[in-house]
Amino acid sequence: MFQSLATLRDRMRHAGVVRLYAKVLAPNDNSKNQVFLGSGFTSLNLLPHGDVTTDPSSVSGAVRDRAKAELGFLWLTSEGLSVAPDAKLILYPRYPEVRFSGFLKGCRSAPSAVMTSRDPGRVLILGVTGAGEIIGYASGPGEQISMEVARGPWCSIGVFLDLSAGSPSEPTAKEVLLERLRQIHAQTWIESMKLGPDGASKPYAARNAGGYTLEALLGISPNGRAEPDFMGWEVKQYAVSDFRSYRAKSAVTLMTPEPTGGVYRTEGPEAFIRRFGYPDRNGRENRLNFGGIYDCLRTPNHLTGLRMSLSGFDSGTGQVTDMNGAIVLLDSQDTIAASWTFKGLLAHWNRKHAKAAYVPSLYRTPPPEYAFGGRILTCEETDFLLFLKAVERGQVYLDPALKLETPESGEFRIKRRNQFRVSHAVLPTLYHRHETVDLIN
Repeated sequence: MFQSLATLRDRMRHAGVVRLYAKVLAPNDNSKNQVFLGSGFTSLNLLPHGDVTTDPSSVSGAVRDRAKAELGFLWLTSEGLSVAPDAKLILYPRYPEVRFSGFLKGCRSAPSAVMTSRDPGRVLILGVTGAGEIIGYASGPGEQISMEVARGPWCSIGVFLDLSAGSPSEPTAKEVLLERLRQIHAQTWIESMKLGPDGASKPYAARNAGGYTLEALLGISPNGRAEPDFMGWEVKQYAVSDFRSYRAKSAVTLMTPEPTGGVYRTEGPEAFIRRFGYPDRNGRENRLNFGGIYDCLRTPNHLTGLRMSLSGFDSGTGQVTDMNGAIVLLDSQDTIAASWTFKGLLAHWNRKHAKAAYVPSLYRTPPPEYAFGGRILTCEETDFLLFLKAVERGQVYLDPALKLETPESGEFRIKRRNQFRVSHAVLPTLYHRHETVDLIN
């Protein structure tokens, strides 16, 4: 239908596509055998998907939990866009691998001839829209687009070829981001600020405003969505002692998800804090706190009596044995005080950490100002299994800061902050690719 890759790219952009990938299909990549999207869970970073769910299915008489994630998937055809309502990702954690399934079922204009074939030379092109949908196009063997993809000098991301840049001379999202960070670094000291809902920056004097200031300089509005910040990149600021050693002053907060199980979920945060919390250690009346550091190597916390454990993960093989597994906090009777399921954490991690840039900063006052350093750590191709391995080693830990205040008025107030953190030095182990970029040279 399309005479060239350039024509297809233009049509994809018109449909709202912001990132474009291709996979050269192997003979077994078809509707019968599903399309292999790579070992591990790396492909989940690239393709927006719904919540991961499990359903019991029988395979050769054995019952197992099959994990899947729904997709908003459409085929690009001569008539326009055609919805494939049954398209989904299938997760096989014991291998581990991800496959693409259901892409022909229920779709009136699907490219069945290409996707049921075993012929070599077929290419599947996937465009990701800004709204989180995926638009697919299948090119048969010998077609112009298939030949252009085969010849092109594309960058590889797992099993995919990244077609997002229109040509080798067109800057990638990473190059655009680094150039913006180079310009910000050149400004030296910058007044602390925060971007408002109207898109205008305003002075912001809070001590923790480094992230807000960097976001404002990049044109990123603060929001609570677990989505990347800048052209598919998550941009995180961290404080350093100086721009010589670039030594991080504190650990990096990876994510702040609420528990999805245990007493915290079934009885609520108030009951959780009343049961496992402790009186404020600074003597503030009518206040209970829940804090401390929890990892898989520590003994139970002396203030709360809770310890962290990992269920559904085989540390010997580094594989998930149960997609319903979780990171759990247990008391002395093995009661689950709080838990974070793999399914919920996986979706959150993949959306937010597919590509991340870590930017060092210095702070001074008065007035409150920040300077952003010229040495940037960029990390790509994360995998949720790498995250779980770091949890199992005790490198990723829970550092909560919850409080329950009950003033004499009688109406209680709760502050929730459940954050998973890691030392800055450990960050590269959470990704398959990383590099330190010197913006000055």
